[in-house]
Amino acid sequence: MSLAAPIAARSAGHAGLRRRWRRHRDWVWPVLFLLPGGVLFGLVIVQSTVESLWISLHDWDGMGDKVWIGLANYAELLDDPQFYTSLQNNLIWLVLFLLAPAAGLGLALLLNQKIGGMRLVKSLFFVPLVLAPVTVGVVFTWFYDPTFGLLALIFQAVGATAPALLSDERFVTFAVVAAALWPQITFCMVLFLAGLNNLDDDILGAGRVDGARGWPMFWNVVLPQLRQVSFIAIAVTVIGALRSFDLVAVMTQGGPFGSSSVLAYQMYEQAIFSYRFGYGAAIASVLFLIMSVFIAWYLRRMVRAEAGGG
Repeated sequence: MSLAAPIAARSAGHAGLRRRWRRHRDWVWPVLFLLPGGVLFGLVIVQSTVESLWISLHDWDGMGDKVWIGLANYAELLDDPQFYTSLQNNLIWLVLFLLAPAAGLGLALLLNQKIGGMRLVKSLFFVPLVLAPVTVGVVFTWFYDPTFGLLALIFQAVGATAPALLSDERFVTFAVVAAALWPQITFCMVLFLAGLNNLDDDILGAGRVDGARGWPMFWNVVLPQLRQVSFIAIAVTVIGALRSFDLVAVMTQGGPFGSSSVLAYQMYEQAIFSYRFGYGAAIASVLFLIMSVFIAWYLRRMVRAEAGGG
């Protein structure tokens, strides 16, 4: 009898654990799988964001002691003409970059056709995805060269003089954005190709039975099934436009006279070259705020659209 009581107690305890496990197993496994990513997100993203906001409230050269100045860096931003130039260029990037999802969808529809030799054409379109942004910048810098670049050869063929796009304040931002659009369109194309290859055949068949062809078929049957892919393509494109840096650094270094600078490059320039880490952190905070507002608005819009569709 002295052994029976502990054994019965252990059995009852094990049974209770099994019942609790069965009751909560639907959410325990997802939480366990998400936990490492959540910890990394907290350490890398959240902590870095909070630290950047804290630094933006100080005057700091990156080596000495931080001097508390409150919102002085943000007040200086409001009086900085270069900040408004960079912000304007970011808006230009944003507007023009939104051409990438539409162009990527058009290319995906073209390359998704069952035509002989299309695999070779697809492989050629994938080339920009394997090129580093620095490589793209170097290639387009050579392309735009008004003396011996490919653009100069094209203009010479028609008896004209090529413009110095990267040296002209009026066109330099548009030239850099055009270079950045090349890999971005390809990225969106790959996303939409994956979406087109996963369309529901039953829905497509129902559309054909109802007589849908051409544009009505695309607009009413195909495009609604690409909603999630479109969300990813647009979100990544907008974030890429707002955090544009590498091509500006490679092709123009923000010139001429700061006319092609963007917020990310101005932040880098102030922090690394001018040793104004507090001011650079203030620019980073403004950029983070803009991106956060867009992401929150876009997610809310998508959730409402999904709820309405459901």
